[in-house]
Amino acid sequence: MAQATVSSGWHTAGRIQSLRTWLFPALTSVLGQASLDTRFFVDDGLWRKAPMLTGQISCGPLSDVKNILVTGGEGFIASWLVRHLVIKYPEYNVISFDKLDYCSSLNNSRMLEGRPNFQFFHGDVTSDKDVLRCLRKYDIDTVFHLAAHTHVDLSFGNSYNFTKTNVLGTHILLESAIAVGTIKRFYHVSTDEVYGEVEKDAADLTEQSSLWPTNPYAASKAAAEDYVTAYVKSFRLPAVIVRLNNVYGPHQVRTKPHECSAHTNRSQYPEKIIPKFINLLQRKKPLWIHGDGQHTRRYLFAGDAADAFDTILHRGEIGQIYNVDSRDEISNLDLAGKLLAAFHMKDIAGCIEHTRDRPFNDRRYAVDGTKLRQLGWKQSVSFEEGLSMTVDWYKEFSNWWGSIDAILSPFPVVNGDSITAAALKVDEAAAHAQAAPNGDGGFVKGEEAIVGAKDEHTALQLPGPGELDAQQVAGGKKRKAGQMA
Repeated sequence: MAQATVSSGWHTAGRIQSLRTWLFPALTSVLGQASLDTRFFVDDGLWRKAPMLTGQISCGPLSDVKNILVTGGEGFIASWLVRHLVIKYPEYNVISFDKLDYCSSLNNSRMLEGRPNFQFFHGDVTSDKDVLRCLRKYDIDTVFHLAAHTHVDLSFGNSYNFTKTNVLGTHILLESAIAVGTIKRFYHVSTDEVYGEVEKDAADLTEQSSLWPTNPYAASKAAAEDYVTAYVKSFRLPAVIVRLNNVYGPHQVRTKPHECSAHTNRSQYPEKIIPKFINLLQRKKPLWIHGDGQHTRRYLFAGDAADAFDTILHRGEIGQIYNVDSRDEISNLDLAGKLLAAFHMKDIAGCIEHTRDRPFNDRRYAVDGTKLRQLGWKQSVSFEEGLSMTVDWYKEFSNWWGSIDAILSPFPVVNGDSITAAALKVDEAAAHAQAAPNGDGGFVKGEEAIVGAKDEHTALQLPGPGELDAQQVAGGKKRKAGQMA
């Protein structure tokens, strides 16, 4: 077993030349001169002042790992993994594969320019040509698959895009991995949302718990997991599934390349709750809370997530599923209070406004990460420490995103047909839930309507947790709990 050493996750970048001179010629050679808008590569230099952020641990390199592909590499979580692997393991060649759509930012990897073990590849996981070309060009032996649409609100109104990217994209990547025949390790990154809602007093869910996704995003991730499991069984693909909690930290932003001006390339879509609240507070705007604000989530600092990937790569067992858990569970209302305190806002009640909830909003998720901790991983950054670091980073780099006022509403409406349509459909569905007919010819509102829908679903007598495994065993012995084969 590889031994881990701990070093600082905060690094400073050395003198770096313009990314445009480094990256654009390489892209045009692959895509053609007119394939990508040159405005996307205009560099205002702000990223040069940012620290190099990675995880803390470093295990000894594996002899059979040479070339690592990270899909979605310019997104939030994946970029932390990319920086971590590039900095901690000069023996590994790391290729960041990204479509560069709204959920990516080249600012996340600009500081890696000039390092011999880093490459960027502009590609789409839903294009078999892009995927195969990248796998073959760099002789990839290890894949971390993080490319996905992840914003739950948008999945309610534009679920087809989630199916296309999260399910079809995964299928194409799996099929391509089999076709090239060089993949020795395939790490599929999923979410704790595939388990569905967990009651307040219920035990934390382990890797063998049944999957009960409750929104289109979670359903697409569960379906993608099924494809991975099928390829493990049918084609002996050496795969691992990793299920993450909510991850937060610096760089948790979104970019819309086609909206970049001629003078900047700043991230423009802070869709997750922590960066969204911080941006609202920086603009002296109220914090919008969906519903009663008592929904809870468990949060994990991005550096700890990078360490979890490192541990699973170097110590994990092929064919396993690993939960990455957190001890820090907090309600949306309490989170708002902590951020208001961080900005020294005394009138907490006056700074919070409640709005209607999502069409369905899981009250909480809770997973058990004992299996991963047995490999030596541990959560090292407390929520208080991580939130403080995150707030400090956002205060220092408040101009990173340019103008984002239009998308800081509780139901964002931004330029771009898909996001606008999604927001409208979320509003429409929420309004329907708030005025659903009851059995007496009257109306019930909000949470009561959702509870009624859950009761109706229960009346279908669907198999309970653990029953599907027994029913679906065919052609051989039942798989071991928490394993794919």
